[in-house]
Amino acid sequence: MHALRNPAHAYRRVDFDARVAGADPRELVLVCYDQLCSALALALHANTRSDNQAKSEALTRALAAIAALQLGIDPAAQMAAVLGQLYAGARRTLLDSVINFDPGAVARLSQDMAEIAQALRGNE
Repeated sequence: MHALRNPAHAYRRVDFDARVAGADPRELVLVCYDQLCSALALALHANTRSDNQAKSEALTRALAAIAALQLGIDPAAQMAAVLGQLYAGARRTLLDSVINFDPGAVARLSQDMAEIAQALRGNE
């Protein structure tokens, strides 16, 4: 029902489902990064408009993307501990921003995550 009221949400959901359906594990990680970066951009934009509902929804989406990234860490991987620390720090930044939104911290997190996603894409 909600998707029928907001075409942008419906389109985003269809796009997300299509990307996930045929993705390999590496592509799923990129989908999570894309969702995270998009959500952070939306949160920053919503903040400039003083739209607390949109900001809250965007932060919730960002936290879901971080949770998916955390769950996807292979404990046997060489970078597992580093990734765990990175995602835990990102999660803390987001949770802190739920209570007291810090646009600077969210913008830095967005930039960091975009750089990581770009580096992952550079290996394609």
